[in-house]
Amino acid sequence: MNKQEKIICMVLGLALMWCFFAGRSSKPAEQSEAQAQPAVTNEVSQAVAPAETKVSVEEKAEPKKVVEAPKVPEEIVVLENDELKLELTTWGGAVKTAVLKKISSQAGEISESNKPVLLDYSLSPLGHLNGEADSVVYALKSKEGGSVVFTNVNGGVERKITLKSGYGVVFEDAFAEASLAKGNSMSLGVMEMGKGESDILSVDSLDANGKVIHYGDSDETALYPLLAGGTAAGGCGCGGPRSAKGEGEWRSGKVDSFQKWIALKNRFFVTALVNSDQANAGFSVNVSREMALDTYRPKALLANVLFADGASKRTTEFFVGPKNQSLLWEAGMKDVMEFGMWRWVCYPMVWALNFFHSIIPNYGVAIILLTILVRLIFWPLTRKSTEGMKKMQEIQPLLKELQVKFKDNPQRLQQETWALYREKKVNPMSSCLPMLIQIPIFIALFNVLRSMVELRYASFLWIPDLSEPEHLFASVFPFGGLNILPLLMAGTMFLQSKLTPSTGDKNQQRMMTVFMPLMMLFMFYNFASALSLYWTVSQALSILQMWLMRRETQRREKALEPEVIDPPQTTRQMRRHG
Repeated sequence: MNKQEKIICMVLGLALMWCFFAGRSSKPAEQSEAQAQPAVTNEVSQAVAPAETKVSVEEKAEPKKVVEAPKVPEEIVVLENDELKLELTTWGGAVKTAVLKKISSQAGEISESNKPVLLDYSLSPLGHLNGEADSVVYALKSKEGGSVVFTNVNGGVERKITLKSGYGVVFEDAFAEASLAKGNSMSLGVMEMGKGESDILSVDSLDANGKVIHYGDSDETALYPLLAGGTAAGGCGCGGPRSAKGEGEWRSGKVDSFQKWIALKNRFFVTALVNSDQANAGFSVNVSREMALDTYRPKALLANVLFADGASKRTTEFFVGPKNQSLLWEAGMKDVMEFGMWRWVCYPMVWALNFFHSIIPNYGVAIILLTILVRLIFWPLTRKSTEGMKKMQEIQPLLKELQVKFKDNPQRLQQETWALYREKKVNPMSSCLPMLIQIPIFIALFNVLRSMVELRYASFLWIPDLSEPEHLFASVFPFGGLNILPLLMAGTMFLQSKLTPSTGDKNQQRMMTVFMPLMMLFMFYNFASALSLYWTVSQALSILQMWLMRRETQRREKALEPEVIDPPQTTRQMRRHG
């Protein structure tokens, strides 16, 4: 989560807490970043002493293409399986492009007019060697099954590239001399900013101390100025984008310490160094910006992993694919999803969404089913909370009497208040704690629904893409178009506030009934449709629960009412004998 999204989560959490606490007139007197070892064992990681990650940033002119076109013709070799199609170039013996065969570039099924997603590494081909081993021209030696073998025309390097399942690409380099591998670097490829307005561009790594660093999320990292820009996640624009006046197109940075894995990513896709049997010495990055904009927004990111020591052989594994939780787990990079301190809630949420989707293959329906599941789990707590608020409402006149009677004696007022709670069997916290427990669930869903690649171009009813705002009639309506779900969300929140028992000042409660829906409408209006869908359905279920509880209360009260028996009619005969 970037800095802006953290602010949004904090505001949402405080807003929900205010919603549950505000108006109660009587009251009694980061994140752990440690990460497990990657699923793919990195043998050198155990031998590297933990060191502080040092980062430097400098201005830099536009980098030349890593692979300069030699005079010999380029040969393209295709390597593919069910998931990936790689174009390997003999100009560097590296990956020039990667096609994600199962993921469409636009909404709808893959077709001639809707090609699969293409990751273009032509500016810095994935796996290209720089330094002493930088000999541009390679020749194809053999191709068998899922592997290709290249030999350098100078005879210094033999390279085997193997395509694995799970979007894995393995480079096995054999150097004629160990000195060729010393002090060189290897390209991590290029990652471009996605086309969505909520996209991101960032670098993550896991350092020798087991700490995950999201360089584009915190201004505590020196790479942050290179990677931060725009209003990611469609938020309220806290702080706003910074000006780019006077800045060049390219800037560079460097991390000078061993990293267990390094990932280049945008909102939905990742290219990452997963594992190597030779210790790296950090990595360097180059970031370009959108020159057409006056404000800073990164456009493309390229990086190179640095190797200080030399060895005659080196095996390096990369991940090239979508930000899919199960795939990233298998690759040992769980925190690329950026769930942070909420990961313990987010992971089962993603699993549940995919489980419901496996039953009914529509993510809109899956979100509704997940919302119902969450409401059912918290039904007893919500019921207890509502009953607690109702009891607090009933004793408000008595509490006000005590406040008037002991207004000059705060200590006695507190004692008498607690005595009243005991007498009436009221727990003032019972109406608050259950709701506070649900706040992490909401923030976890905020993190999950904004970043799931499965929601990319997932349609539901009139919504073409659950990962983006609806943007209906964009040419007619202001603010990018009409978004219906945030309006429905605000309406259900207003109705829920009206139905919720009030225990505080009426004017304050009235203001909150209007202010909270308006604030949430403003914050959610340009969020992903999936978030608004979840919150709207959750509010509707809450309203249904309150209605059912009211009906149950009315039935109980009616059952307790004494039965009134009408006296029998007096007849003439009865009067005669009376």
